[in-house]
Amino acid sequence: MADAVHELIASASRLRDDSQLIARRIVSEGVADFVYNPLNYAWEVHEEFIRRTGGNGAKCILLGMNPGPHGMGQMGIPFAATSVVRDLIRITGITVAKPEITHPKRPVNGLEHPKEEVSGTRLWGVLEQRYGDIDEISREVYVVNHCPLMILNGDRGTNVTPNNVAGQAVDDLMDICDQHLREVVDALGAKKVVGIGKYAEKRAVSALHGYGVSIETCWHPSPASPLANRNGGADWRANISKVLP
Repeated sequence: MADAVHELIASASRLRDDSQLIARRIVSEGVADFVYNPLNYAWEVHEEFIRRTGGNGAKCILLGMNPGPHGMGQMGIPFAATSVVRDLIRITGITVAKPEITHPKRPVNGLEHPKEEVSGTRLWGVLEQRYGDIDEISREVYVVNHCPLMILNGDRGTNVTPNNVAGQAVDDLMDICDQHLREVVDALGAKKVVGIGKYAEKRAVSALHGYGVSIETCWHPSPASPLANRNGGADWRANISKVLP
C-alpha cells in the first residue's frame, strides 16, 4: 500500500503545480477575480491526509467537485470541517500558509478556522457512523475532489463552482483534473467512483470512459440543497448509504 500513497502524492503534486499556473491564467484572463489553490498553501496538510487515508486498501472513490470556503479552502482536505480534521482525521499542529492573493472577505485561517463546513460534517459524519474511525473509513473509501481550485468573484468573494465558469483556461484545468482522477483510480486500483452531486458524476463519466470503473452518484450534502436538508438530512443519509460499499 506504500506504493499507492507514493503514487497519490506524486499525482497530487503534479496537479498542485499545473493548476497553480492555470489559476493565474484564470485571473489574468478575467474569468474570475480570485483563485485559491489549497494544494499549494495547505500542501503539508493535504500530503498528511494522503498518507493517512491513501494506503489502506479502499477501492471506492468519493469524488467531490472543488473546495469550499470553509472546508478544503481552509485546510486542504476534501470536505474538510474543523472538528472533523481535528477529531476524526486527527491532523493537528500543521501551519497552513496563505494564497498568493487573498480576498479580504475570504481569509484563510487553516486548521483553526472558526466556522464549520456543513457539507464536511455531514459527509464525514455518515462515514464515521457507518465504518468507525479514520483507519476503518479509509479501508473502504478514499475522498478526493475533482478540481483543487476555489474560484471567487466580486466584493463578497462569492464561491463560483467550476461548471459556472468558461474559457480556454477552464478547459485546460478540466483536462488536468480528469488526468488526476485517472491517476487516482490507477493508484488505488479503484473499482467504483461515487460522484457526490451530478457535476462530479458527469466529470467522472467523461474522465473514465472506457476504464471499466463503476460510476454512481448521490446527492450533494450542501446545506444549500433542498434534497440534502429534507427530513432533517435523513433523506440525504439514506441516499448516500445506498451507494457506499
